Amino acid sequence: MTCTMHRTQELRKRGFRMTPQRQTILQILHDASGHHSPADIHARASLNIPGLTETTVYRTLDFLVQNGMINPAQSASGHLVYEIARHNHHHIICRSCGGSVEIEHTLLQELYQQLETHSGYLMTASHVTFFGLCQVCQSST
Repeated sequence: MTCTMHRTQELRKRGFRMTPQRQTILQILHDASGHHSPADIHARASLNIPGLTETTVYRTLDFLVQNGMINPAQSASGHLVYEIARHNHHHIICRSCGGSVEIEHTLLQELYQQLETHSGYLMTASHVTFFGLCQVCQSST
């Protein structure tokens, strides 16, 4: 089953339909590695859907985040970027060069359990971005 077919089934179970905009944006993020800005996504999606507006891209991205199909993250500049939701993970991003390292969710599992116990909330989704300086940038300062 393809990524799009699986996600189409998920949306239908929730009472939504797979629109051309949702399908195109999901396909772009599925095929591309890493994180992409809304402007980059708009530029790529406009090739498949002429007349697509940036507003539609932003609304579609919000919808896909709310439905757990993509993850937002902050870039080194503080802007939101997006990636397809494949597995729970987090990032550390270098404030100087913008490089990033993926952190497995299991490293933060105990922290999440403590947050749930302390707050009373049940964590249903998360995508945390930490910021710092990578080893290369540390040695150059």
